[in-house]
Amino acid sequence: MKPIILASASPRRKEILEKYNIPFVVEVSNADEDCTGLTPKDLVMELSLRKADAVYKNHPKDIVIGADTVVAIDNKILGKPEDDEEAYMMIDMLQGTSHQVHTGVTICSPNGQYSFAEKTNVFVKRMSKKEIEDYIATGEGRDKAGSYAIQGIFGKYIEKYEGDYDNVVGLPGKRVKEELLKL
Repeated sequence: MKPIILASASPRRKEILEKYNIPFVVEVSNADEDCTGLTPKDLVMELSLRKADAVYKNHPKDIVIGADTVVAIDNKILGKPEDDEEAYMMIDMLQGTSHQVHTGVTICSPNGQYSFAEKTNVFVKRMSKKEIEDYIATGEGRDKAGSYAIQGIFGKYIEKYEGDYDNVVGLPGKRVKEELLKL
């Protein structure tokens, strides 16, 4: 299998593709990510399309994958925190309840374009103020949507999840592999 092109610099997406033995190279997309007024699902679908399309224009004979992931609670999108104060507010909002992680994926190939979205429900245990502060102090969630990494330290605060674990990490690898095999 010729390597696909991953239109993302995310180390987590790279790890997931490696986990599923999908050969790839990386070419980071320069796509405009400014998008407002969309539902979480529509937003990740739109941004995955923009990312994949921007790279595919330079590689029309290859397979390109673009992806975008957001955390949402009550349809309010939680992006990456700007600072520790915002990170605290996000974790405090998520603790003791459930939220959704949406990932949009677009695959562009000479055979056409295909997009899909995955949603995983994540249930976070109740956390004390000190637990939230201690977690924020680790810095783990600074570059992550919703201010946390399920695969890291924060995993101990996850009560359960319904859906694809890899989707919460950043890419529904099993589904991506299934779609690639159809090509």
